[in-house]
Parts: sequence; structure tokens; C-alpha cells
Amino acid sequence: MTKQPPSALLRARWLEALLPAVAFDGWTSVAAKAAAKEAGLTANEQALAAPRGIPDLVDAFFDIAETSARAELEAMDLSGLSVREKVAAGLNAWLVALAPNREAARRAMQRGFLPWVAGDAMQRTWSASDMIWTAIGDTSEDYNKYSKRGLLAAIIPIIFLKWLDEPDQDDLNAYIAERLTQAMRAGQAGGRIAGPFLSAIGRVWSARRP
Repeated sequence: MTKQPPSALLRARWLEALLPAVAFDGWTSVAAKAAAKEAGLTANEQALAAPRGIPDLVDAFFDIAETSARAELEAMDLSGLSVREKVAAGLNAWLVALAPNREAARRAMQRGFLPWVAGDAMQRTWSASDMIWTAIGDTSEDYNKYSKRGLLAAIIPIIFLKWLDEPDQDDLNAYIAERLTQAMRAGQAGGRIAGPFLSAIGRVWSARRP
């Protein structure tokens, strides 16, 4: 197991104290300060854990879900599934990882609609897409790599919104399958045109990852 840096350990402590409050108060500075006090974090430790404050804590929340989903996918036997079924399994694993903190995820989504945090939301969506494709064994490069991730990233927000309404699993599975079919059709119809744009987004995301 990779040893976590002190900043990650401090963020985890902070998040553990913060998440129960987020369900009621949202991702606010007031809630974060109260949680930091509860977790016993000094001002210097807070600065180390989350230099940007709330945006870094939200990113950490989704990073933890990605890590959990990736481990779940890597433990699955996906060999008998089609590519579409593998991607659907990846989406479900990610949503399952978020499920214990669904209200915190909802509050994060609400923050994502604000103009000054929309860029962070786009980065998180691309990150989830990349995690899913990588975990199910995709090794494509260049145009194919970015087109796959871009098309999946485009439908993750609407799948996320559907999931927030707590549909039953059969309904969610059918919805995911329909969205994936639409994404594949869009890729076949216009992927080559969108390729340079998607590649540019992917390069920006990769450059911003630690």
C-alpha cells in the first residue's frame, strides 16, 4: 500500500469530521472551520491539508470515492462483459462509493452550478471518466483515449442527477444503458470533429493532476 503524505492524512481527518455537517449545512467555510476544530487541526495543518479551502475538500471527497470505485472494479471479473457493460459497471461502482454520503454529493453538485466553481466540477467529471476507463482496462492513446473519456464525461452529470433522485437499481441501470447508447452514437457521428477539443481538455486535466 502506498504511504499517504501528511496532507492527505490531514484532509481525511478533516473530511471525516466535516461530512456529517455538510449534509445539513453544505460545503461552507463555517462548517469547515467547525469540523477542523473538532478534528483538532491547527491553522497550519488546515493550510497544508487544503490550501484552497472548500474546493480542495470537495476534490478530496470525490478522490476518495474514485479510489474506492477503482479498487472495486479491479477486484471484479469483467472479462465476459462487453465494453458498454464494463463502463456501466464502472459508473455503478463510482455511484456506490458515493452513496454513503449522497447528500454531501448533492451539495457538491449544487456548488458546481456556480460560475466560479464550474471549472472544478468539469475537472472532477473528467477525472471520474478517466478512472472508469482506466480501471476497466482501456489502454488507448491519442484521439481514442480522449474521445472515450470526453463522451463519458458528457453524460456523467445527467446520470449523477438521476442517481440523486434515488431510483431503484433496475431503473438506474436502464437509464445508464440508454445514455451510453446515445453517447456511442454521438461518438460515431461526430467524434472525429470533436477529437482535437477533447484532447485539449484531457491534456489540461492531466497537467492539473498532482
